[in-house]
Amino acid sequence: MVLLISVPVGFLFKKAGPGLKRWGAAAVGLGLTLFTCGPHSLHSLITILGTWALIQAQPCSCHALALAWTFSYLLFFRALGLLGLPTPTPFTNAVQLLLTLKLVSLASEVQDLHLAQRKELASGFSKEPALGLLPDVPSLMETLSYSYCYVGIMTAMFPCSWPVVNVQGRSRPSLPSLPVEAAWSISHRASRTSALSPPCLSPLRHPSPLGIHKELTKSGPFFRYRTYLDWLEQPFPEAVPSLRPLLRRAWPAPLFGLLFLLSSHLFPLEAVREDAFYARPLPARLFYMIPVFFAFRMRFYVAWIAAECGCIAAGFGAYPVAAKARAGGGPTLQCPPPSSPETAASLEYDYETVRNIDCYGTDFCVRVRDGMRYWNMTVQWWLAQYIYKSAPFRSYVLRSAWTMLLSAYWHGLHPGYYLSFMTIPLCLAAEGYLESALRRRLSPGGQRAWDWVHWFLKMRAYDYMCMGFVLLSMGDTLRYWASIYFWVHCLALACLGLGLVLGGGSPSKRKTPSQATTSQAKEKLREE
Repeated sequence: MVLLISVPVGFLFKKAGPGLKRWGAAAVGLGLTLFTCGPHSLHSLITILGTWALIQAQPCSCHALALAWTFSYLLFFRALGLLGLPTPTPFTNAVQLLLTLKLVSLASEVQDLHLAQRKELASGFSKEPALGLLPDVPSLMETLSYSYCYVGIMTAMFPCSWPVVNVQGRSRPSLPSLPVEAAWSISHRASRTSALSPPCLSPLRHPSPLGIHKELTKSGPFFRYRTYLDWLEQPFPEAVPSLRPLLRRAWPAPLFGLLFLLSSHLFPLEAVREDAFYARPLPARLFYMIPVFFAFRMRFYVAWIAAECGCIAAGFGAYPVAAKARAGGGPTLQCPPPSSPETAASLEYDYETVRNIDCYGTDFCVRVRDGMRYWNMTVQWWLAQYIYKSAPFRSYVLRSAWTMLLSAYWHGLHPGYYLSFMTIPLCLAAEGYLESALRRRLSPGGQRAWDWVHWFLKMRAYDYMCMGFVLLSMGDTLRYWASIYFWVHCLALACLGLGLVLGGGSPSKRKTPSQATTSQAKEKLREE
């Protein structure tokens, strides 16, 4: 319901002036935060004030300090139950996670501005500001308005607590009682579910001390402060299309929602925790992870499409197509603002900056590496920009492992996150070494057959890793993986070994001349 409300609210703010947009959007977001989080809203305020203080004290190194501060506060935030303090609500968790991304990004943008100013002073002459550079350091009130902007608050909250019926002494979704709109509401039972428990399909257990209840999809999308400023100062917003792009983006969501309800009803996750499940034949156990991951994808598709629609309604993240905007990062090319309403109306716009999911790419890309790029795209950009690039390693696989480790920590403290995320680097290494060793030696027909097999195994690898992400506990995850003989780990190790024997190169070193030229061009573009 929160996401649905963001659409009409967005249309109201779209044509407003910069002042009304800034303070009105912040007031709506703050009001929603206070309403849903109550006194736990103090956590977000403390995080904001701490980050702002670091920015003011150390602008030349505030990015690393903000990253350390916000991630350290996440640990305290999740350990409140162990300390005997009130456990935050699910809404508070959703706000805190997205706020962590925004504040680290803000600190990085301020650091870039400070370094650019120092470089300009040292050179003795001024030049045109670099693409995406902030005009000045945000004040405390501007930081608060960015942090509490309703676009980042309302689209971060996607409730997912379903009415349940008892099946053999356990809980599972009741399909007939799940109208799509009503199903998004949080029931009182959410306060009794396991901490960070599997969304929608969790058993009723005692709260865990590892964190707070995972009853909300962390839907995003993330956006930079520069993107927020561009929305406030958007020239001729009435010329920016919203309704048609929104309808084009929203049309598959009802189908995905229906598929989620059907698949989660026919293949409830709770069945995997039953002893009877492990008496089933091996093929049945192997197959079960496929519909579980299918339901998982459908639920997130609905959440992220709805979140994007909330942004589109407000004209948030709209840039001319010529700017070649990237999800999360914004424009990659300078594009002069239109000088008149007629010029603005003649431009073609897109919302790539706030695009959080490529459903087709996620399902049908060939490689594990590409699947990561199409999923939660704005957060993937954040991870690549602020974690991967600053990783204390040079190897692509080790950098990916570092990024996945911090991504797992951002999601929560449950072992299932770490077991799943830390399987990804192994799969990346296996596909990279084996592909570079064998695929290039095949004929065009052989390469097409390779790609089909690669795609099939990629999907099964994500099915396998999804089980850890939703089962959460180490016992449940390892029990399921052991029941199918850890086949993805074994296959990945075998492929990695074969690739090494055949002389395959690491994923970061196996670029063709054309790929190397493209990479150099992109790096030059970033510098400019």
